[in-house]
Amino acid sequence: MAEEQTATPAPQQEATQIFALRTTANREDQVMDFLTSNVQKKKIGVYAIVKPHGMRSYIFVEAKNKSEAEAAAQGIPYARGILPQPIAFKEIEHMLEQVRKEMNIIKNDVVEIISGPFKRENAKVQRIDKQKEEVVVLLLQSAVPIPITLKLDAVKVIRRESTETDEEEKEGR
Repeated sequence: MAEEQTATPAPQQEATQIFALRTTANREDQVMDFLTSNVQKKKIGVYAIVKPHGMRSYIFVEAKNKSEAEAAAQGIPYARGILPQPIAFKEIEHMLEQVRKEMNIIKNDVVEIISGPFKRENAKVQRIDKQKEEVVVLLLQSAVPIPITLKLDAVKVIRRESTETDEEEKEGR
């Protein structure tokens, strides 16, 4: 999954190039915000800004040419510079594809939270929002039940709490 911000619509007839902008680690989101506002203020020929999921210290910038990409990145905090050669689309295409995972979480499952402030805590699923790809859980070890909304990729199923699996386990024993 990649986050993408479009600065201006790309003209159909012009060929564009993709450049890699090196950034300070874990500051990619801030650089994207600064870059987007810079492009919109100065009306620079940058058409798309992409931060690939899981890739640190780099942002891809689609621009008319290298000078446009450098003009957009000039004076931006945490931006370290444009790499000298343009990037072929084939090299980054696999980072841009949206791969749909089938959700294997149902209500009342016991899950482990694998990211965020509640990392390594166990929780019970209360509600699942498939459109937003979010799940509402209740922490099992907490004294007061507080519903917490998390992204689906922030939890993993530990065990099922459904009657079907309970009946199958009893028959197998």
